[in-house]
Amino acid sequence: MSDLDGLIRDALDERELAYDNPQPGRYLVTLPGTRKQQTNCWLIAGKHGLSVEAFVCRRPDEAHEEVYRFLLRRNAKLYGVAYTIDDVGDIHLVGRTALESVTADELDRLLGQVLEAADGDFNTLLEIGFATAIRREYDWRVSRGESLANLKAFEHMLKPSEPRPPVSES
Repeated sequence: MSDLDGLIRDALDERELAYDNPQPGRYLVTLPGTRKQQTNCWLIAGKHGLSVEAFVCRRPDEAHEEVYRFLLRRNAKLYGVAYTIDDVGDIHLVGRTALESVTADELDRLLGQVLEAADGDFNTLLEIGFATAIRREYDWRVSRGESLANLKAFEHMLKPSEPRPPVSES
């Protein structure tokens, strides 16, 4: 296991990724994002393989069937990982590779895929599964004069029945 630990640590250090190593063979890697601020991803070495597990978002409030259809279709395009849900319906990415397949380049591909999927699909998952909450949050912020900056990505969803102020950067 120590050779694998060294390979993982070296690969993560080389890519300047933040991580915790609470015990041999277990790494909690923080992947920085643009849409999703960060994605925490576990790398867990077992006897025969390396598992990858990352939380993407909590259980959708609505449109479950549409969210799950999106995830299933998206799975066909992913490398080394797939979307799944846990017992409460939260959305995760999981994958597994044989220990002999673990190289720095393979770790880079797997972590890159986790980041691309979690970060790249994040707003779409929110739009589908949390549309009502996003609209409610927008209305609440407008009523209180709060910043709308982090709702800019959802501006297209906020079609007002009455005139609303545009979402600004401030």
